[in-house]
Amino acid sequence: MARAHVLIIVENLPLPFDRRVWQQACALRDAGYAVSIICPVADGYRERYLELEGIAIHRHPLPNEASGAWGYPLEYATALFWQLLLTARIGRRRRIDVIHACNPPDTIFLVAAAARPFGVRFLFDHHDLCPELFVAKFGHSGPIYRLMRVLERATFAMARVSIATNDSFKRIACTRGGMDEADVFVVRSGPNLDRVRRVAPDPSLHNGRTYLVGYVGVMGEQEGLEDLLHMIADIVHRRDRHDIQFCLVGFGPSLDGLRRLAETLQIEPYVDFPGRLAGDDLMRVLSSADICVSPDPKNDMNDQSTMNKILEYMALGKALVQYDLTEGRASAGEASLYARPGDRADFADKIIALLDDPSLRQRLGEVGRQRIEERLAWHHEIPRLLAAYERVLA
Repeated sequence: MARAHVLIIVENLPLPFDRRVWQQACALRDAGYAVSIICPVADGYRERYLELEGIAIHRHPLPNEASGAWGYPLEYATALFWQLLLTARIGRRRRIDVIHACNPPDTIFLVAAAARPFGVRFLFDHHDLCPELFVAKFGHSGPIYRLMRVLERATFAMARVSIATNDSFKRIACTRGGMDEADVFVVRSGPNLDRVRRVAPDPSLHNGRTYLVGYVGVMGEQEGLEDLLHMIADIVHRRDRHDIQFCLVGFGPSLDGLRRLAETLQIEPYVDFPGRLAGDDLMRVLSSADICVSPDPKNDMNDQSTMNKILEYMALGKALVQYDLTEGRASAGEASLYARPGDRADFADKIIALLDDPSLRQRLGEVGRQRIEERLAWHHEIPRLLAAYERVLA
């Protein structure tokens, strides 16, 4: 008999594609919990209901990702409608003990509020700083920004327990969110070393060039990819380096625009955009890379956020270049070179310096792999996740 029935609600990514949430769901299942998930459909994840590895996944339709500030109410309202409907449907079949809400957005607490009279407890899994994310995308505050601050505060007020992805998020939960430190658990997004592992490299990905630089992540406005393309143009055209190929893996609302920008900058032969990859296809790209990059610019959101891609690079023993961000440095330590925030030329210098120094690449890669194995791999985080559940069910 399962210990309790957990309903995990995710709005921005399908399962099992969302690595962090899927790892949590599997860990809870292995600990004896019954697990159901509500998430959106997406390309490659169209099946509305399936049971996968003992976990029930309920998917719902969602409008295309909002392209402007006023597009968000439609997206969030549609998601909230389906979340309420599916929660009621799931609850009729089996009592729900805990709703585990993964933001963004900070509206899922409304589902928990509707379920609270039935004894359902609320655990908030804080993935993104939604007010800071809004500013990073649109560069201004205003009424929607103020509303997001209200929704964030209401989410923390409703939560019995909160999970933070790092110490910066815990500090925000305790200050801005008003939570007690004992009710906030840091559970990092550590890679599962059974899945994030090196495979045989594919020489064809180099496109006949000496070096390959890898990137994996969301293709969005706030990830710094336009800056990265301008760096590549500088490396190719001004520095006359024609021996470096770049492979940028991922999908998102900016993907088509990035492809057009690469054509405008006349660097399309040097940059591949394979779209979304997973499993061995993704591991093949990263295993083939000589180094990896994380070009997220310094802002209030990125400076306090842990980038999953950095941990995956390290798990594969890849040295990397990133801007000097608080949580980026907390993750990578001595496994990375750090460019001055906002300085494209310095970032490009670091890429070239790392490619031209094989012994430095090897040393940084070994340091990163060791940090993952000894401190940051997913198996180190599972006890903290289970402790959060013991707290919410106490």
